Amino acid sequence: MTSLNPFTKIHSSNSTGKAGVATAVTLVFLLLAALGAPRPARAQEDQLNQVHVQPPAPKPAPNTAPPAVEGKQGLSARPGERYRVNVNLVLIPVTVTDPMDRLVTGLEKNNFYIYEDNHPQTITSFSMQDAPVSIGIIFDMSGSMADKIIRARDSILTFLKTSNPQDEYFVIAFNDRPQLIEDFTSSPEKIESRLANVKAGHRTALLDAIYYGLDKMKQAKYERKALLVVSDGGDNRSRYTENEIREAVRESDVQIFSIGIFDPEAATPEERLGPVLLYDISESSGGRLFKVDDLAEMGDVAEKISAELRNEYVLGYSPTNKKHNGKWRKVKVKLVPPPGLPQLTVHARNGYYAPLQ
Repeated sequence: MTSLNPFTKIHSSNSTGKAGVATAVTLVFLLLAALGAPRPARAQEDQLNQVHVQPPAPKPAPNTAPPAVEGKQGLSARPGERYRVNVNLVLIPVTVTDPMDRLVTGLEKNNFYIYEDNHPQTITSFSMQDAPVSIGIIFDMSGSMADKIIRARDSILTFLKTSNPQDEYFVIAFNDRPQLIEDFTSSPEKIESRLANVKAGHRTALLDAIYYGLDKMKQAKYERKALLVVSDGGDNRSRYTENEIREAVRESDVQIFSIGIFDPEAATPEERLGPVLLYDISESSGGRLFKVDDLAEMGDVAEKISAELRNEYVLGYSPTNKKHNGKWRKVKVKLVPPPGLPQLTVHARNGYYAPLQ
């Protein structure tokens, strides 16, 4: 695939709380919430961004006989040149949330089941650790962001301050075209300095910026990779098409988390389609789109994304299909939570490309 350079012509085509100090919520609280118990005062609720599940005893039987996949109950999976993995091991990062959209921690391997092309797989490795991440920040500074630019910049700084100190970052800002304004660094201060005087203007090349970010990630230091997109989602300038970007996302090992600042009374078709565009791209990567209705909430949303990156389960399995044919393999993760819990949601990537040799 042709590398995107912001200074050359591209081929023509057209919520809250710092993860390290978040207050754990007991199983008793979760059960009470499910039964409709009164919610805590707002100041207290704002700190309850994680739900820690204490597994019941005795533990379930070993993960050898997965339940059948039924329609959408087999929830789609997450994190991988073209995303081809070592056929001997596939790693799937997974985030779990409760009905209040809070992170759920404390689950065990026996709560998860993996299917590849509808065939059950045996989970051979399971972990949940705050490993460093290579993160690309894709920052919209087009004209439609003029009245949102300060809040958007501040949300990025909040994200940096609540991330793992070992994380590395780069920043791509875009309007008519994407520009690398800060190369890989572990210094939030450098990024803050580069963002201090950004100004909004011109049109929106969002898709080109995402492609550039995916291409830049080939230089990343860490195995775990993510893009943080801060935008209103309207694209009216890119040379890459939506289908090309969807395929690039599918071929990468990069999760995409988006902060969408959408105007319900958007004046242009591009802005009105922004939410769908960002949702599709984020979900297909195994990341998530967070819609912001109140600009004052942007910092909270940024902290929430930081917490999700630091609290992912990583499931590993050796595929039963040992063929090296380079074909796309669908992956689904099904969650069977401990008894008594409300419905939980899995966020994960939906497949990978098999190796060629």
